[in-house]
Order: sequence, then structure tokens, then C-alpha cells
Amino acid sequence: MKRLRAHVIIDGRVQGVCFRMDTRQEAIRRGLSGWVRNLRDGTVEAVFEGEENDVKGMLKWCERGPSLARVSNVSLIWEAPTGEFDSFKVTYA
Repeated sequence: MKRLRAHVIIDGRVQGVCFRMDTRQEAIRRGLSGWVRNLRDGTVEAVFEGEENDVKGMLKWCERGPSLARVSNVSLIWEAPTGEFDSFKVTYA
């Protein structure tokens, strides 16, 4: 199956609502590697790498996020998969 890498910025009410923690749990559940972090401007940034169906499913999940989040926009950049990650982590800007 084809491997993909998605780099996203998620706008809306996405900080202070467990977005990073829930993103990590969902990414691990889907077998993805990469990272997620809060940015100073109030957005969340993430990189997801894995099988095509899993990455695309994760992107759909990001459009709604956890129950307390209110996502207004997900900006997506497709990148070439690098295989550099061995897990999915919360990082810090």
C-alpha cells in the first residue's frame, strides 16, 4: 500500500481542549508516526506519516478533533514520506 506524509495546521478552538493528547492517541491507534504540537498563534501543527488509508482517516479526524474542539480550518501540505519517525509524539514549539 502507498505511504503518505501529511503536514497540517489546524485552526479554531484547538488549544486547551486536549487536542494534542487525543491526536497522539488517534495517530497511534491508526499506526501512524510523526508529531503534534501547539503553536504560539493558537493553532496546532502536526505531521502524520503512514499508510494512505490511515493518513487520510487521520485527516478526517482532524476536521472535527476531540469533543471540546471547534475546528474552523485544516491547512494541508502533502510531503514525501521520509520514514524518519519511529513513533508518534507530542512535541513543543
